[in-house]
Amino acid sequence: MKKRIDFLNVIIYLFFGIYVLTILIPVLWTVLTSFKEGTSMFSVSLTDFNFTLDHYKKLFFETEYLRWFMNTLKIAIINTIVGLFLTTLTAYIFSRYNFSMKRKIMMNMLILQMFPSFLSMTAIFILLVKMNLIDTYLGLILVYTGSRIPFDTWLVKGYFDALPKSLDEAAKTDGAGHLTIFTKIILPLAKPILVFVGLTGFIGPWLDFIFPTLILRSPEKKTLAMGIFEWITKNSGDEYTLFTAGAIIVAIPISIFFIVLQKYIAKGLVSGAVKE
Repeated sequence: MKKRIDFLNVIIYLFFGIYVLTILIPVLWTVLTSFKEGTSMFSVSLTDFNFTLDHYKKLFFETEYLRWFMNTLKIAIINTIVGLFLTTLTAYIFSRYNFSMKRKIMMNMLILQMFPSFLSMTAIFILLVKMNLIDTYLGLILVYTGSRIPFDTWLVKGYFDALPKSLDEAAKTDGAGHLTIFTKIILPLAKPILVFVGLTGFIGPWLDFIFPTLILRSPEKKTLAMGIFEWITKNSGDEYTLFTAGAIIVAIPISIFFIVLQKYIAKGLVSGAVKE
C-alpha cells in the first residue's frame, strides 16, 4: 500500500513538474530573446549569446512605446479606482439595505452578465457617437467600468453578506453612522475581495485590444495593445526582439501587483472579525 502511495506521489510531482516547465520555458525564451542581438527569436543559444539592452533603449527613445505605456497605465488606474468606488458602494447597498425590487434588480444584473460584451459593441459605439465620446478616454473608461460593475457587485455583495451584521449593530450602538460603518469596519475586513476586484479592473484595460480599437482614433491616444499590434502588422514580424522587450515590460506592472498584494488575496481576514 505504501509503495502504491509513493508511486502515486511520483506521478503527481512529475505531472506538475512538466506543467511548470511548459510555462517557464516560453517565458525564459521570451526574456532571453529580449536581451539578444539581432531581430530573430529563433536563434537563442546559451553558448553563443550576446547580451544587449539596445532593444529596451530603442523601445523608449526611438518609438512611441512610452506614450502608449503611460496612456494604458492612466486608463487602467482610473478604471480601477472608479470601478472599486462604484462597486463597493453598490454592493454595500444591496448587502445591507432592503428595498423594493432589490431581488429583481440583482437578477437582471446577473442575466446581463450571461451575454458577452462583444454582442453589445455596435450599441456601445452608437451610444458613444451620440454622446460625442468617440476618441476619448472617458468613453473607454465608461465602457470598462459599466461592463464590470454588475459582475463585481455580485462578487463583492457575496463577500459583504458573509460579514456578520452584528458588527454593524455593535457600531450603531456606539453611535457610528452608515458611512463610518462602511469605511471603518466593512472595507478593512473586505480587503481580499477588494484587492481581487481591483486587480481584475486593472488587468482588463491593460491587456484589452478590442475596445480601444473601436473607440480611440488619434495616434497619440493609442494604448499598448494597439501600438504593439501596429508593430506586428507594419514590420511583418521583423522586429521580434523589440516585440519581446515590449512584452516583458507589459508584464512587469501586473507581476509587481500580484507579488505585493498576494497576501491580501490569500488571507481570510473575515475569520478574525468576530471573537468566539
